[in-house]
Parts: sequence; C-alpha cells; structure tokens
Amino acid sequence: MYAVIDVETTGLRASWHDRIIEIAVVHLDEQGRVQDEWCSLLNPDRDLGPQHIHGISAAETGRAPGFAQLAEVIAGRLRGRTLVAHNLAFDALFLAAEFRRLGHTVPIDARYGLCTMQLAPHFLPSAGRSLHDCRRAAGMPAHQAHSALHDAHAAADLLAHYLTITGAPPPWSPTLAGARSLPWPALPVTTAAAVPRRSPGVRDPHFLTRLADRLPRQQEPRADAYLDLLDQALLDRHISNTEADGLIAVAESLGLGQADVRCLHKRYLTGLATVALADGVLTPAERHDLAGVAALVGLPPTAVDKALADAARTTAGADRQFWQLRRGDLVVFTGTMEPAREQWQAEAEAAGLVVGDAVNKRTQLLVAADPDSMSGKAKKARQYGIPVVHPVAYRTMVETLLLPA
Repeated sequence: MYAVIDVETTGLRASWHDRIIEIAVVHLDEQGRVQDEWCSLLNPDRDLGPQHIHGISAAETGRAPGFAQLAEVIAGRLRGRTLVAHNLAFDALFLAAEFRRLGHTVPIDARYGLCTMQLAPHFLPSAGRSLHDCRRAAGMPAHQAHSALHDAHAAADLLAHYLTITGAPPPWSPTLAGARSLPWPALPVTTAAAVPRRSPGVRDPHFLTRLADRLPRQQEPRADAYLDLLDQALLDRHISNTEADGLIAVAESLGLGQADVRCLHKRYLTGLATVALADGVLTPAERHDLAGVAALVGLPPTAVDKALADAARTTAGADRQFWQLRRGDLVVFTGTMEPAREQWQAEAEAAGLVVGDAVNKRTQLLVAADPDSMSGKAKKARQYGIPVVHPVAYRTMVETLLLPA
C-alpha cells in the first residue's frame, strides 16, 4: 500500500552534483501498520558533504554499492505503492535524479505521493514544518534525526497518526489507486546487497586479520614499499580504511603474511623509539605516541617497552628521515570543514605554505575532512602517493614546520 522513504544526501542540489548516500524504505499496510523495512548506504563516488549533519563516514560508504547496483531493488520496493515522505518534493527530486543518471524515467514525483509535511496543517494545525515539530504536536517522542531509517519510521508514524484521524477510506484514495498502475521501467537485475549504517561503537576488525596467518619467512624479505606506505598512513596517527586497503594490497603483492607484517610493524615501532630517545629523554607525550602507534598497527602495549629496549641497545635507524611538512610545500584541502575551508587555506598561507586548488604531482599533502574521502582530489592524491590527513593532524604538522630543504 504505502512506501515511506527517506534519503540522506551530500547536499541540497540534486540538479548539480549532490548524490544520495543513504536510503530507507518502510512498507505500511492500508491501516499504517509496518510490514517491513529496508535501508542501505550508497557509494556516491564523491565527497560526502556535511558529515557533521548526517554522521556518515567515507569508510562506510566506500564499501557500499552505488545507486546503479541497487536501482532494481529500490524500484522493486517502490513499484505499485504510494510514496510517502516528510518533504516528499526533496526526496522525490533526488530519487528521480539518480534514476535519470542511469537513463531511466520513473514515476517518482510529489504529485504521485503523500507528503506528511504538506498534510500536517490539516491534522496538526499547531505544528511547525519539521518532522520533529510534527511528531511533538502528535504527542510522539523525539527520534534520531538524519538517519534515513529512523526518519522513514518517524514519517511512517505520522502517516499512521493521520490515518487514525481520517478513517477509511482516506481522502487520498485516488492517489492510492493511481500509484498501483503507474508504469515503471524494467531495470537490470543485480546481486548487490544492502549495506546498513554501522551501529555506534562498532568497528571493523584490525586490518592485519585480512592477511593470511602463516609462519614468518626464514629470511625477512625487503619491504621498503610497505614501510614507506605505513609511514604515510601514520602521519596523522590514524589508519583510514583506504590506507588499510593499500597496506593489505602492498603486503599481498610482496607475499607477506600476518607474521611477516608484525615483524615489520615491530621494526617500525623500534625506529620511532630510536628517534624518541635520540635526545636522551623520553617524555610522557613521546611514550603516549609510541603506545598509540603500537595500537594502530596491532601490537600489544608490551611492544612499546620492547621497542624502547631495542632502541636503547642500538643506533640502527637513528638517521631515519621521517616525513615532515616544510614551508613552501604545496598543500590542498578537500571536504566540508569546520571552520570553513577558506579559513584553513588562509592560515596555511600565513604559515608559509602554498595552497593549491587541485592535486598534482607537486602537491606535498592533501588535508581532507574525511581521510577516506572519495572526492576527485583524494583519488588523485592516492594515485600519486600523496599523504591524505585529517585537519586535526594537519594542525600539528603546521606547528612543527621545517624550513625549506
């Protein structure tokens, strides 16, 4: 009977380049009772816009299917049902645009469905426009806004409330009858599965678990490529999903298993410990940093003491040159930042850095609101092997800028 929908998007302009990044569909029967629900993240193949609003990370959408891969599934959940949403004009605009990118015209339009926001003045005359205000006027509890599934259920509750007031048949019966006969195009059947939003606090297994677990080699192989990539990944003391994927790919190309990579991680930690002890003093901040790196690369806390002991016994690696930002380096920014990106750029120039609008081979660093960003700048940075770091880590780098070489 009803298909209540909600979408989370990268922005507000479907006619330009903003995309859907999460979609939910809740089915209701003629009395407004929930029959089933379906929700998935979508990979927009671009940056995610105001992540502080929708709370979706590029790490999550990066492994989700694109709209094209789920188009047939979505169409199947809408076909023959009356579309419902809170501000249906917005959701319909984005959904129609996504299908149009695939070359399909679909009967998704505010004229063919029901908008719980537009119906509110008839049933909740004291309510404001927002879903929150309408629910409050209907005596309903607050819901988790900016989550497609929670918003869809919240709008479904409103429709059910309207149905109890209007009785049967509802005044929109002609809309219901028309929806059943609206023509939908045939779409290719795919096997892609929905990828729901990750529950708060749930993390992926450590990337090391994705490598084969086998005995280390008798003679440790040369793995400079892996250590170099590890060095870049740890610049911001965070290993993004994209960086973890890269580390796994390099390790597998070198034929390294879990045990081999653990040996390399221990060597790397010992190198950092050697640098920390170079002045003869180990500060609490340096020890905290070593502990943080150990955790990131899957080593136990005891590995820090072992690394410090090994570093104290040898000077090997003392001259290792770790990556560091220098005045005059070219940096580029991407993503929606707080404060605005223009302020970050102005501060970078004031610190003696050169700010670029696009990534090229001369770019030294890309600062991304989300290090797993799928923006064009981030893709090119990874292609060129340019480090991608979070703004918080970038601020620390600026505080320790070196003079030009």
